[in-house]
Amino acid sequence: MEVPKIPELIYYAIPFFIITLIIEIIVDARKNAKIYETKDAITSISMGLGNVFLGILSKVIVFGAFIYVYDHFRFFTIPFAWWAWGLMLVAEDFTYYWFHRISHENRFFWASHVVHHSSQKYNLSTALRQTWTGIFLSFVFWLWLPLVGFHPVMILAQMSISLIYQYWIHTELIKKMPRWFEAIFNTPSHHRVHHATNPQYLDRNHAGIFIIWDKIFGTFEPETEKPIYGLVKNINTFNPIYVAFHEWASMCKDAFTANTSLLNKINYFIKPPGWKHDGTGILSSDIRREWEKNS
Repeated sequence: MEVPKIPELIYYAIPFFIITLIIEIIVDARKNAKIYETKDAITSISMGLGNVFLGILSKVIVFGAFIYVYDHFRFFTIPFAWWAWGLMLVAEDFTYYWFHRISHENRFFWASHVVHHSSQKYNLSTALRQTWTGIFLSFVFWLWLPLVGFHPVMILAQMSISLIYQYWIHTELIKKMPRWFEAIFNTPSHHRVHHATNPQYLDRNHAGIFIIWDKIFGTFEPETEKPIYGLVKNINTFNPIYVAFHEWASMCKDAFTANTSLLNKINYFIKPPGWKHDGTGILSSDIRREWEKNS
């Protein structure tokens, strides 16, 4: 099978990111919408640049893992046909949904993903606030794709397309898309909910491209009231190093200093963010249930 050469789509998209970011800043200034804060935007862009730099190294690891599974264990050989790209789109997006959802429900993966939620602003620069550690861990969720028979080049290309798609939904300037579009695809409205800390919005709308996964698996929430962005407990810093590693440090501290059993120490890595062995922790699900009870 002849393998086509797929360009580095993310790198080609960087000029588009820069131009649209500048346009949004100009519009924000003219409208005095105050969706930007200089230090916050600089931090987000710094995190993005670090992600791109580390991505060069991680791609060697990820591609190597995909190739190894594909060459030695694949069940089928899926060709580079138009219908295969359609299957790839659906399969990769389905995978992203579960990876994203688990990243909110498991503290080990949340330690990387929390970076993306740490900004209290919501704009295109927030889309660039990406993890420095998750790129070495998250690929395990996609290993089933080369196992089935999708070529690694196809997988990496679709992963890049998904990331590029998700860039434009990080804005407050677009209120709603047409109803049919909102029903099928992830949109700025849906993703604003995902980034919000309002009790009814917590851990909702994990979609990448298709919002239908949230509707199927019960995690969809429409945007009704104005979102409040950030974390349940904000870190209030613009230091990229702290943003990148603070949750890893907190998780390890909780696990290794807790006066409890070995099983509970391990649970600090696999239970949801906010879990405590003595029951004093605050979980997103608890906050939501309390809101539902009082609403």
